[in-house]
Amino acid sequence: MDALDRKIISALQRDGRMTMADLSEAVGLSPTPCARRVANLEKTGVIAGYGARVDQTKLGLPVTIFVAVELEGQSRDALQKFEAAVRRFDQVMECYLMTGTRDILLRVVAASLSDFDDFLENRLMCVPGIRNTRSSFTLRTMVQRSALPERVTRA
Repeated sequence: MDALDRKIISALQRDGRMTMADLSEAVGLSPTPCARRVANLEKTGVIAGYGARVDQTKLGLPVTIFVAVELEGQSRDALQKFEAAVRRFDQVMECYLMTGTRDILLRVVAASLSDFDDFLENRLMCVPGIRNTRSSFTLRTMVQRSALPERVTRA
């Protein structure tokens, strides 16, 4: 990946709906080579997809909760079963396998505290293999980015 690919990625992260003509102008390439580069970035998985950023509050999901999950065991089978179960829950926006004192960290959205309580009791806590959970409710989002940083530093 060279500097032109990075310019393309940066421009598409700012506006994924821009036309090829606008993109090629923004990065200083003619449309055909620019389109080839975009196609290659898509083919290699650097560009993983396109989507709309949606305001969760305006969709009636104003509550964000981070749930730290401790599992009873961390075998490959236990992790795969947990992951498969959590993938079925639309409220789980992100799920990370962690180091340290918590095994899993979930980012969950909910319409209300009672909606989250229902999710916790009737969905998440029904997943086999959970030892305990700790939930932290967000008060407000202070920084949220969808674009990755342009500069990549390597040690």
